Amino acid sequence: MKVIAVIPARYNSTRFPAKLMQDLGGKTVILRTYEAAIATQLFNDVFVVTDSDLIFNEIISNNGKAIMSIKEHESGSDRIAEAVEDLDVDIVVNVQGDEPFIDKESLKKVIEVFKNDSHNKVDLASLMREIKNELDINNPNNVKVVVDQYGFALYFSRSVIPYPREKNSGVRYFQHIGIYAFRKQALLDFYSLPMKSLEASEKLEQLRYLEFGKRIKMVETTHVGIGIDTKEDLEKARLML
Repeated sequence: MKVIAVIPARYNSTRFPAKLMQDLGGKTVILRTYEAAIATQLFNDVFVVTDSDLIFNEIISNNGKAIMSIKEHESGSDRIAEAVEDLDVDIVVNVQGDEPFIDKESLKKVIEVFKNDSHNKVDLASLMREIKNELDINNPNNVKVVVDQYGFALYFSRSVIPYPREKNSGVRYFQHIGIYAFRKQALLDFYSLPMKSLEASEKLEQLRYLEFGKRIKMVETTHVGIGIDTKEDLEKARLML
C-alpha cells in the first residue's frame, strides 16, 4: 500500500495573508511543515501542492517536491485531487500547511485505518476529539461530528449535534479535527461531483462525501492541532520552537 502526504498551500489567507511564507525560526512555515511531514517517516512521498510561485519555489529550492495547481479550486480536496490524479498511489493524507508541529501518532492512526480495512469499506479516515466545555460545543467555528456504533460519520455540523433535549442521556460531543486520509478513488470521485445543498449550507466539504454515499471512519484522539491562523499564533509558534 503506497501512502503519500499532500500539503495544500494557498498563498492568500483571509485572516493572515502570506502566513505560510512567514519566518519560523529561520525557515518558512510551509518549509517547516514539509520537513516535519518527511520526518515522521510514515509516507512513501511528500508533496506540497500550491497556486503560488513563491511557495512552489520555496519548496523546490530546498530540494523538496511541489506541484503547481493548474485550475482554481474551491476546496483543499479539489486541489489535492488534481495533484494526485496521475500519481501511482493508494492512500493520500492531507497535511495542513499551517500546522508545522505535526503529531505523528495522529497521522499514524488514520493510516492504520486503511491497513486494517481488508474489505475496502472505508473511503476516508479522519480524527475527532471529545469536547466538554459548553462554549466549545456551541461555537460554530468548532465543527461537530456524530458517528454510528462502528465509528463511521453520520453527519458534520457547525451546530450542536446531537441537540441536548435530554440533559442526562450520557451523550458525548466530538469536535472534528481536519486531518484526512483518502483512498485515491474517493478523492477523484469528489473532484467530479457537484456541491449539494448540505455542503453549500454548512460550508463543510466533508458533507459532499457523505451526500454521495462515501464512508468516513472517525478515529478518536486527544491531540489538539496548533495551527497558525493569526500573527499571534505565529508568535506562539516561535516561542514553542
